[in-house]
Amino acid sequence: MDQFRDLFVKLDQNQDGFISVAELHSEMNKHGIFSAEGKVQNIIDSYDKDSNGLLDYAEFLRYMMDREKKWKIHFENIDKNKCGGIDQDDVVSLFKDLGVVISKTNAKKIIQMMDKDSSMTVDWGEFLHHVILNPVDDIGELVSSWKHNLVFDVGESRAMPIEFPEGESGLGAWRTFVLSAGFADVISRTVTAPIDRLKTQFQVHGSRALSQGLREMRSGGVRSMWQGNAVNVLKGTPQSTLQCLIYAQMKVHTQNKTQQTLTVQQRFGLGCVSGAAAHAVFYPLEVLKVRLNLQQAGTYRGVLACARSIYRHESLSSFYRGFKPSILCMIPYAGVECAVHQSIMNWAKSNPAYNSNSQLFFFSFVAFASGQMTSYPLAVIRTQQQAQAFCSDSRASSGVLPGLMGIYEKYGLKGYYNGMGASFVRAIPCALINYTLTRTFEDMLASNES
Repeated sequence: MDQFRDLFVKLDQNQDGFISVAELHSEMNKHGIFSAEGKVQNIIDSYDKDSNGLLDYAEFLRYMMDREKKWKIHFENIDKNKCGGIDQDDVVSLFKDLGVVISKTNAKKIIQMMDKDSSMTVDWGEFLHHVILNPVDDIGELVSSWKHNLVFDVGESRAMPIEFPEGESGLGAWRTFVLSAGFADVISRTVTAPIDRLKTQFQVHGSRALSQGLREMRSGGVRSMWQGNAVNVLKGTPQSTLQCLIYAQMKVHTQNKTQQTLTVQQRFGLGCVSGAAAHAVFYPLEVLKVRLNLQQAGTYRGVLACARSIYRHESLSSFYRGFKPSILCMIPYAGVECAVHQSIMNWAKSNPAYNSNSQLFFFSFVAFASGQMTSYPLAVIRTQQQAQAFCSDSRASSGVLPGLMGIYEKYGLKGYYNGMGASFVRAIPCALINYTLTRTFEDMLASNES
């Protein structure tokens, strides 16, 4: 009973002798458990005998003992070799029994969610602590809750999920995560570079983009379709990592302050701030990418030559040309994508019928599309302003409103979404490559470290 008393004291954060819904949520979030509000409220309603909306120790003890009785059999079934603990192989086997293939790297993440003594095995006490905090009703729901910690991401310019997996900690975990996502990002950006360049051409040249692209390919060869990819690769993963770090730190600070899970509005705000900050730091590389994408092959001898040319013949401010619409674009894009993504995923967690890999991928694409549609006109203005210094097709404008009016006059309403189709087409293979290769590289790095 001592472990039950210790857990109760830990959950009773304000030391008033009762546990509230907010206190349960706070402890769950610390362990990477994000449960639907209704599930937590059901615990309170089921065991709150005096109907005060809180659980005292006797009421919480009944809940814990019911969970102990129910989950002891499940623990013994998961522990295939009957050694008194669950390891990575047991997790892989459990997923396999339910028709889901999972890598050992992801199985390790699940173990780390429950493993308090860093033994890389989960004994009965650690497992019981987890299922007391995780209000799932059966093994299927438990596996579903674990699976939702393995995040999909289809963001156009982000290789990794906005939220770093909760179960990971330490420099080693960050190194493996960032290197795996980085390697996958390099390959996915390189494979889809021609589509990305076509999107940029559409944003500047409109309906003439295809004929412009064909002319450049005839003069520069197939290799010209990858012009600007090097700077895109140099920009992608560092920006994603910085955004992930900023978001994670602000999330921890906010949750420690409120002692509650993040609301949709808070996720939107944190997504806006982290996305805008990371974007501002790496914006000059975005300018270089657009410049290389739009110039004919052979105009510059690489990224450094392009940067030197801008510095000598224009000015330092040219590296931030189009920054105002760009930052205005990034704020709703990052905020809306993050808020929609997390809201849909939280809903899916409470609906096991919607947790297959294909459905999760579709939900992430919906979040990406939502962010794109709310911000894409500003992205078109940004690209056109970046192209003003050298592209005659780009109408000069001194601000966001003149830019919007200029696009409407030249192309009509459809001009605000020039290239968005190419952006969506690129996002699907890019995300599939990222997801598949990230898991592969994680497994390779993990096996080398062991």
